[in-house]
Amino acid sequence: MRVFYIFICLLIGCLGFASVANAQSFRIRGTVYDSSRLHPMKAVTVLSTSGDGTITDSEGKYEIQVTEKDSIWFSYLNKPTIKFPVLKINNPISFDIALQVNIPVMEEVKIKLKDYKQDSIQNREDYAKIFNYKKPGLRPVVSSSGVGFDLDEIINMFRFKRNKRMASFQKRLLEQEQENFVLHRFNKGLVTRLTGLSGQALETFMRLYRPSYLFAKYANDYDFRVFIKHAYERYVKGLPPEKFYFDDMEEE
Repeated sequence: MRVFYIFICLLIGCLGFASVANAQSFRIRGTVYDSSRLHPMKAVTVLSTSGDGTITDSEGKYEIQVTEKDSIWFSYLNKPTIKFPVLKINNPISFDIALQVNIPVMEEVKIKLKDYKQDSIQNREDYAKIFNYKKPGLRPVVSSSGVGFDLDEIINMFRFKRNKRMASFQKRLLEQEQENFVLHRFNKGLVTRLTGLSGQALETFMRLYRPSYLFAKYANDYDFRVFIKHAYERYVKGLPPEKFYFDDMEEE
């Protein structure tokens, strides 16, 4: 019993050090706009409390390395914003912000075609530790001295708040990845070609008739186009979306 008691005391004593040593590192990226949210701003300074920093490029985009304990803030013409805690950022792969600055003339913007697959792969690499996060548990480890347990895993079992934050962060990233996949298939170009809709009518149709992730994932191209045409017929008649296409069932 005395040995077990000493082990527990040492374990608790290590928690504070382990919390710092095991801080997860990942990237936050987004675009900085002026107060109109129309014009991207270049040369805006982006800083983190851990000391890393960067500036926005000619398209107002930035990318900064952070840990889960960091906060970030933006500074332009020596006017800093408030600090944003990383773990409270709902959309870390597209954290856009508008500064209270007016730009009279919009600079030339180069348009780059989006590549969903490349973006998805990049996100998986940047947030690998979050995507691969598993709830800590006792796992046997075989070493030259015999079979034991991973001390880091034992320590992580007691870091309840950290584990809850990591699981919540992972859930947000997975939901965003699924949403981006649906928008990749159910895109405005395809919908316009099949329905002829444009402007506000197109926006309304895209919002009301967007299918579920599982349907977008498993439907072949023919069935997906049939769905859009069928949804358009219901839209013209003022009918609500059919439930079948919009309810996610449990994935096998």
